[in-house]
Amino acid sequence: MKIDLHSHSTHSDGKESVEQIFQYAAEAGITTLALTDHDTTAGWAEARVEAAKHGITFVPGIEITTNHHGVSVHMLAYLPDASYEPLQRTLAEIRVNRGTRIERYVENLREHYKTLTMDAVRATLMEEGKSLGRPHIADAMAALNLVADRDEAFAGPLDKDAKFFVPSAGIDTVEAVKLIKASGGVSIMAHPMARESKKKDLVITEQHRENFTALIREGLDGFEVNHREVGNVARAWLTGLVEEFDLIVTGSSDYHGMGGKPNRLGERKTDLEMLKRIEAQATGSAIQWA
Repeated sequence: MKIDLHSHSTHSDGKESVEQIFQYAAEAGITTLALTDHDTTAGWAEARVEAAKHGITFVPGIEITTNHHGVSVHMLAYLPDASYEPLQRTLAEIRVNRGTRIERYVENLREHYKTLTMDAVRATLMEEGKSLGRPHIADAMAALNLVADRDEAFAGPLDKDAKFFVPSAGIDTVEAVKLIKASGGVSIMAHPMARESKKKDLVITEQHRENFTALIREGLDGFEVNHREVGNVARAWLTGLVEEFDLIVTGSSDYHGMGGKPNRLGERKTDLEMLKRIEAQATGSAIQWA
């Protein structure tokens, strides 16, 4: 089986519609796909239709923007109840805050990139009214010939260590874990330690262990260990935590479309056993098995 539990459509910062994603997933031999748009469940209904059309198992998910002690942490919520009002209210608040963050980002960037405007960023939205993110700034910069593409933007002015950086506008990570649990979902930390993995001399410290075990004690269910941005040192250490605490481990592409990130559908996979564990622990919504 080819199980990919992390993808984005035009409902957030993906470059392709839900219909296109499932078409490409079928062509790539994906048997199970999760749609995990940022801070929204808006694509789930379409995904159910498209998954059934192509004989693909669909896993409903969300990538929730959170903040842990000033550090941006993305939390994957699998199988929550989309009708749970506190969840939808919080997601709506995050989307508003994401928009405010992007406005501040553009203000910072305009010190160096004078032609960049919020109108240019909004013009890159594939679907009007959807959640804004850094990829939309990257697309606007590419359209204005300020960078070649998203990759160049993220390697330069949109890098988290660049002077233009604006911290994430998400909710507290612990609160997100609790909210996911309350909505009947399963919480998996997306691409953990991806930022640290960029360092060639990464050293795992006691502070790392303290931060991660604190989240595990609060109910975190697992880690997206098998992700292209999680380096070997981080992957080995996280695998040790998974084994120590008997957590769920996933692998995913984090697909944003052919014109988005270089990530390709199915490049990282999740074992069926782990998907079954997610299903067994969830009480919110159900996997649509093909």
